[in-house]
Amino acid sequence: MANDAGRLVKLSETLAEEKKARDTVILDIGRVSLIADYFLITEGANKLQVQAIADNIMENLKAAGYPLLHKEGYQEGLWVLLDYGSVVIHIFQPEERRFYNLERLWGHAPRLSNFSTGT
Repeated sequence: MANDAGRLVKLSETLAEEKKARDTVILDIGRVSLIADYFLITEGANKLQVQAIADNIMENLKAAGYPLLHKEGYQEGLWVLLDYGSVVIHIFQPEERRFYNLERLWGHAPRLSNFSTGT
């Protein structure tokens, strides 16, 4: 994980956790798909928290020189998708996360340990 995508996903995780994101999962999607190298999946308790997590990630990644390629779902705040090319970030409210269950859908992708806590 010494590549730029690895640094990007680690920074994204830290930025999400700064806004109290919960149950963050990182999938090494690059091993099973060409979509991206990593999916970061996390959740906020409500629309305001989901948007705050997204705002913190977007502002700080922009400052770090990572361009946002695509954003979806921000206004609704149910499921925000932030596409940084090699890393795709999914920020859900709990009910939407359970419904779409990306962890199951992409269950064949290896899960990575939580970087920021070192587990």
